[in-house]
Amino acid sequence: MEPNVQPSTNQPAAGAIMSRRLVTVTMDDTLATVQQLFKEHRFHHLLVVEDRALVGVISDRDLLKALSPNIGTMSETDRDRATLNKRAHQIMTRDPVSVRPTTPLAAAATLMLEKKVSCLPVTSDEHRLEGILSWRDILKALAASLQPSL
Repeated sequence: MEPNVQPSTNQPAAGAIMSRRLVTVTMDDTLATVQQLFKEHRFHHLLVVEDRALVGVISDRDLLKALSPNIGTMSETDRDRATLNKRAHQIMTRDPVSVRPTTPLAAAATLMLEKKVSCLPVTSDEHRLEGILSWRDILKALAASLQPSL
């Protein structure tokens, strides 16, 4: 779901500040894999792709809700460990809200607030993943724009 907004010439677009460093999983990857990727990369969102097209998003909060709280504790059971065998498609947000690289930052920020999301995948017209825009990226761009010129 992309906003239908024309690019503005006086503000950067999503593609100018998005992160191009992406970590992705497939729909059939296990939650053990998802958990390991979150630990390794310290991201808050993993993008789920199939045939190079975006199909979902998994947040670190989604993972926490899906896993047993007993994993890694003395009271861990086989049933708790079995939650690590669930698949990404079982907990991902399907059809995530996304934007195009040309989407103005104001439109992207408004979309994040309206949809109550903390990141927006950035996709091409063919729904190919190009990057991810987080609230931190927007805040950094805003802070930079407010700095006095030296």
